[in-house]
Amino acid sequence: MTKQRVVIALGGNALQQNGEVTAEAQKSVASKVGETIAKLSNRYEIILAHGNGPQVGNILLHEESASTDTAPAMPLETAVAMSQGQIGYWLSQAIGNAFARNHQHKQVVSIVTQVVVDRRDPAFRHPSKPIGEFYTEKEALRLTKARGWEMREDSGRGFRRIVPSPKPIDIVERREIISLIQSGAIVIAVGGGGIPVVRSKVLKLLKGVDAVIDKDLAAAKLAELVKADIFISVTAVPNAYLNFGQPNQIALGIITPKEALEHIRTGQFGAGSMLPKIQAVSQFANKKRLGIIASPDNLELALKRRSGTIVQEI
Repeated sequence: MTKQRVVIALGGNALQQNGEVTAEAQKSVASKVGETIAKLSNRYEIILAHGNGPQVGNILLHEESASTDTAPAMPLETAVAMSQGQIGYWLSQAIGNAFARNHQHKQVVSIVTQVVVDRRDPAFRHPSKPIGEFYTEKEALRLTKARGWEMREDSGRGFRRIVPSPKPIDIVERREIISLIQSGAIVIAVGGGGIPVVRSKVLKLLKGVDAVIDKDLAAAKLAELVKADIFISVTAVPNAYLNFGQPNQIALGIITPKEALEHIRTGQFGAGSMLPKIQAVSQFANKKRLGIIASPDNLELALKRRSGTIVQEI
């Protein structure tokens, strides 16, 4: 039986479900993820994407607090690469161990992934994504002058650095990812939305840029490029909702991409939470392709179309 190809995008806090911050605590959470992925791999070809918000935030904090003239802080795009290696290691080990406990073996490969963005993307003129720690107004002014950062007040909690969040247009390692999947491996890729890079016109040279790419949009682009059958965004809630958090809240079950886009147009989804997920799954879901939003506990049922928000053309 031919397996369906699935791209699974884990939410940014997937390894910090109860505020876990140490490596060992996050590895413990990863072990549960590993058991689920190992089980699902019996029925599906799996590419696993993941967020990196808490982890890259900690990396940046460490880099900035320990920065000296002889050991300067690494730039944002390098911090994203560091987080990919860190989380990819945790997840690949967890999945491999899940197979070993069942006396099985399957190759699990984590790819440090570069995602191409357009230098002319409007996001570079209008940064919008807050990253890193909170600062006082005085500290924010100092950092603006010293490092050229753009700072913005964030919900009354202090000032944070804001960076561009451009759209993904290509994935540098896409052919290698496809080759690994065809060989039977489980692949971990586009962690944290991927390392943002721009490509020169003439020689096609790559250069990293300080930005962050939305994890769901990058995972959906990957799903498109590898010709996946299903793209599923795993988040903390079991469904996307209309009127979320209100007494008349409605869980969305099976909807069409057109209906999803209409709900987006009417402002039903939060910009920093559900909006990029519903955008990603609705962009992916066309023809025979299926987009899903579901919680970790309902992942297996959602892949069988028995749980979650299912976006498909009818």
